[in-house]
Amino acid sequence: MKSTEDLLPSLDTFVKKSRCYAGIGSRSTPRPILFLIEKIAATLAGGGLILRSGAAPGADTAFETGCDHAHGKKEIFLPWQGFNLHPSPLFSPPEKAEILASLCHPNWRACSARSQKLHARNCQQVYGENLESPVDFVLFWAPEENGVIKGGTATAVFLAREMKIPSFNLQDKATRERWERFTDSLGRTLQREP
Repeated sequence: MKSTEDLLPSLDTFVKKSRCYAGIGSRSTPRPILFLIEKIAATLAGGGLILRSGAAPGADTAFETGCDHAHGKKEIFLPWQGFNLHPSPLFSPPEKAEILASLCHPNWRACSARSQKLHARNCQQVYGENLESPVDFVLFWAPEENGVIKGGTATAVFLAREMKIPSFNLQDKATRERWERFTDSLGRTLQREP
């Protein structure tokens, strides 16, 4: 797999070849990053990419807001019906999503039933409703130290990295700056044929 750093110089070409991405992250994403996420999500939606996310406050909501501004397509996976008052019909992850989440969580038995549902829906963000259609990349913001992601976003990012799906953490300054620079040009290069 190419490293994230290798992909960034040709980010516009890479994204143009993509069809679906997971836009996710921490509930405590800083406000300036939330604004950047909305801008990126709107640009990607304008290019025809499908957003997968999870209706959590913070990064998830910013990705969805940006997608909605551009009237983009989205798949919002919920751990249960009505999560955060979201109307998405994609709720209640299947048992196989819970099994998959249990395999990558370091202390699954300590998780409450609700927490397990949240982790299971994170698997769907990366692999799709029936866990059979992976995204082309994962774009997120979450605290990360020495390659270890903090919080619930870790489940989705771990699964993506295990399957060699490129993941981009906007916490990293170089990654963030390159997405900022490319966002303006992405709007032009992502125009799809009707």
